[in-house]
Amino acid sequence: FFQSTPATSIPTVQVQGQQINLQPPSYTAASQHTEQMKKPGQNFMCLWQSCKKWFQTPSQVFYHAATEHGGKDVYPGQCLWEGCEPFQRQRFSFITHLQDKHCSRDALLAGLKQDEHGQAGNQKPSNK
Repeated sequence: FFQSTPATSIPTVQVQGQQINLQPPSYTAASQHTEQMKKPGQNFMCLWQSCKKWFQTPSQVFYHAATEHGGKDVYPGQCLWEGCEPFQRQRFSFITHLQDKHCSRDALLAGLKQDEHGQAGNQKPSNK
């Protein structure tokens, strides 16, 4: 009977240990105003108007943009992504547009390259 008690308590200690290890970095980062700071592994940025938040994957950017900028209570009726034509769009049309045009891996990386140089005109270097 005595052996079963420690065996059941060990996994909970490990689980708590993992939670304790995970929480402090994300908590301290959120409590300071460093949301727009790029963290290691975050290579994709939301280029909506003045958002500029960093994410680890294109799908995280899409989910963020669809909910934070395209949610039914916040969607402004047009796409305000940097460099996009501000056409009036229905929300469902916008979500599809967002996924196809802005939140693919290639589109996000291309947008960042434009942003770095501050010039949307010359995307590709000329090979002369």
